[in-house]
Amino acid sequence: MRGRAVPYGRRSLLVVALLLVVAGCSGDASPRPPAPGRWVPRPGTAWQWQLDGRVDPRADVPVYDIDGFENGAGDVARLHRDGRRVICYVNAGAWEDFRPDRDAFPRSVRGGPNGWSGERWLDIRRLDVLRPLMERRLDMCRDKGFDAVEPDLLDGYLHDTGFPLEAAHQLAYNRMIARAAHERGLSVGLKNDLPQIPALVGLFDFAVNEQCAEFEECERLAPFVRAGKAVFHVEYALAPADFCPQARRLGLSSMRKRPDLDTWRHPC
Repeated sequence: MRGRAVPYGRRSLLVVALLLVVAGCSGDASPRPPAPGRWVPRPGTAWQWQLDGRVDPRADVPVYDIDGFENGAGDVARLHRDGRRVICYVNAGAWEDFRPDRDAFPRSVRGGPNGWSGERWLDIRRLDVLRPLMERRLDMCRDKGFDAVEPDLLDGYLHDTGFPLEAAHQLAYNRMIARAAHERGLSVGLKNDLPQIPALVGLFDFAVNEQCAEFEECERLAPFVRAGKAVFHVEYALAPADFCPQARRLGLSSMRKRPDLDTWRHPC
């Protein structure tokens, strides 16, 4: 959500090896055409990412990514009237004590803190518990008229969550989220999780990435661009001159943002 990316290339060889084995057995690795009518943003599409409350619609871009709880159907409709596509941000990997559905998450699936106030990692192995909860959030996005969803924290297996998560658990969870979004007519973006891109690029409609330039990992997002799917990318610490040339070369939709993801943006 706000500066969550980690330098995946520096993770252990054991994790990478396991991932390659799992990915090799996947049927989702090869790109597939989207269902008729489902929006798939093209590489290089400009965007705005604002998660600090109700949307400010003044950025002159065709795509807005905004908080699904903080914005209503009227906010989405206004952006649609202006010709924009609208992505619904929801947290799919952590429990948040400030959301209206917080009490629906049993304590058994709440893990360790993830570094953000009021948030705890979720036990994504518990599909039986989390699927209906996430489906309700996706229902909210659909009912408010969003075009797509950005499910945050789809990379818990790379972090110390308090649960023994493995790459296979993450693949199963991410596939569940993507299919549930598609069942509701929503496009869906893969958030970070660079190691699993080869296994998931065929199932997700675009990618959202934080800090790939800072960690020298932007090349790993190339499968999305090759598949004709946008990579919505932000940097927080680097100056635009330090990442925009590479971003343009790779076909990324890149900009600098402040970590609180307010209205300010400096696009490439």
